[in-house]
Amino acid sequence: MTETDYVAKTAKYIKDKFSGEGSGHDWWHMYRVWQLSKEIYKNEHEANHLVVELAALLHDIADWKFNDGDTEAGPKAAREWLMSINVSEDIIEHVEEIIHTISYKGAGVASNTETIEGQIVHDADKIDALGAIGIARVFAYGGSASREIHNPEIKSVLHKTFEEYKNNNGTSINHFYEKLLLLKDRMYTDTGKQIAESRHQYMEKYLEEFYKEWDGKA
Repeated sequence: MTETDYVAKTAKYIKDKFSGEGSGHDWWHMYRVWQLSKEIYKNEHEANHLVVELAALLHDIADWKFNDGDTEAGPKAAREWLMSINVSEDIIEHVEEIIHTISYKGAGVASNTETIEGQIVHDADKIDALGAIGIARVFAYGGSASREIHNPEIKSVLHKTFEEYKNNNGTSINHFYEKLLLLKDRMYTDTGKQIAESRHQYMEKYLEEFYKEWDGKA
């Protein structure tokens, strides 16, 4: 089987598994991260493209948010799939490592994505949490998790640990301050930084309009 076959089979598997999912962690999210990863990869020629593409497609295969906080569920599910199509062990281990480290775990928790492949997929994933798409996704997830859109009496928190972040039950608007508005300064690649900056500005403008309308102003 060729590398192209590995990617095509994985894309089909993920599309079949996640089409119609309603929390914003659906096939189209994974598709966009895949495409963004390939775009960033163009400027990072030392990266292994197969690792990048497989990790991008599989990065949310078993997100801890939907698996009782289990951060090992994603790497395990990815390994099972990749073994089933006979991907080499070194590629599997690298993809596992990327999935294990890619998730945002709180404002006070540093990212430890060390390889260029992981950094590419990390940036692509975080970019899809920004801008117009990011705004749509935060409310889609908030609705699926029965979170309020906004409550001025509930203040945002800059979580110092993953446990604090994992157990957070704040509002969707608070999520902008607890995660989304912090992401542009966590990009690794130059391409990621450029894209994140413009999407960050869009979100800031959106929040200005949101608060204006929330207060009942024309």
